Amino acid sequence: MEAPMQKAMRHSSDPSVESQRLSLRQMMKNNIRSYSMVIALVLIMFLFQVLTGGILLRPLNITNLILQNSYILVLAVGMMLVIITGHIDLSVGSVAAFVGALAGILMVQHHASVWLTVLICLLLGALIGAWQGFWVAYVKIPSFIVTLAGMLLFRGLTMVILEGQSIAPFPKTFQNMSSGFLPDVFHGGEIHLFTIVIGFAASLLFVVLEWRKRNSQKKYGFAVTPAAMFALKLAVIAAVIMIFTYILATYEGIPTILVILAALIIAYSFVANRTVVGRHIYAIGGNEKAAQLSGIKTKRVTFWVFVNMGVLAALSGLIFAARLNAATPKAGNLFELDAIAACFIGGASAYGGIGTISGAIIGGLVMGVMNNGMSLLGLGIDWQQAIKGLVLLIAVAFDIYNKNKAA
Repeated sequence: MEAPMQKAMRHSSDPSVESQRLSLRQMMKNNIRSYSMVIALVLIMFLFQVLTGGILLRPLNITNLILQNSYILVLAVGMMLVIITGHIDLSVGSVAAFVGALAGILMVQHHASVWLTVLICLLLGALIGAWQGFWVAYVKIPSFIVTLAGMLLFRGLTMVILEGQSIAPFPKTFQNMSSGFLPDVFHGGEIHLFTIVIGFAASLLFVVLEWRKRNSQKKYGFAVTPAAMFALKLAVIAAVIMIFTYILATYEGIPTILVILAALIIAYSFVANRTVVGRHIYAIGGNEKAAQLSGIKTKRVTFWVFVNMGVLAALSGLIFAARLNAATPKAGNLFELDAIAACFIGGASAYGGIGTISGAIIGGLVMGVMNNGMSLLGLGIDWQQAIKGLVLLIAVAFDIYNKNKAA
């Protein structure tokens, strides 16, 4: 029989075991920012759950978290692509306010149909994005200056068309975009069974897609996560999905806005990770001159990134107006800073070229949970702003520390 020491030495020198350890360490090193933000989100939620006496994770409050932060998460999705290309957009809050004001004038004062108004507002957002994208991409004016001018311009236009007054109320159909819920087709009574079914289907779909992705990576010889850790990851995420949907099912079910958010996250994650356009966006943020020399039409890509940001800013403005049930001159105040903060907290690099859509959502949730938790504790808006500022500074400092360490 082998001595225990010899067994240990043989096992430790096994190339496959050592390779697994190295790949695991490398994976953790490459994804430290993403994992750290997920861990931070969990810890923040646990902290406020304790401090608020269990109020934070009650079904009603979870639903409110989704409704209260939906418009910021929509902005964060578009802002992440802008930041990846190495630019910034300071005008999104003012654009959201301007679009919300236009929606109020069309629907409340002129009785236009809801869907026609939504279409007109989204087209207006695209035109605004094209206007700003032209100056940034083709005239080469820094995005900071262009969008700062846009912030002032559209804030002023909002006040002009509203004449300093709020417009309300919106039609019920429009309000449901932000505050409605999916109906329970199974009529489950106290438990929203349709939500449970959707949660189970989402968990199953996630497991199948991850399994196919892993098999594809193995087929082409790419390094994969060790089997035990992969299984643990699937189990944990599937459990989180089921618990989350169960919590929603004990209240009103899945909010309509959550369906919109899920569609945006899936679509934009696919574009960023699986398409040529996505690779071009990352290439421009990494090194614009090198991207241009390699044949990428950098001006066109940058232009369309700003057009996309304009559309999502318009959508955010519609969602906020529907939730508030009014178009007000003060709408969209500081939305741009919340969206930018969500991106940087979620892993975007201040230098461009780095960031993920899921990271923007995680960053937005960190900000949202902090806002909600501090409000439940009775902290004033002054302390809330100060604490959020510190969190943003720490997140960017952590990003710079990681880059310097890697270098």
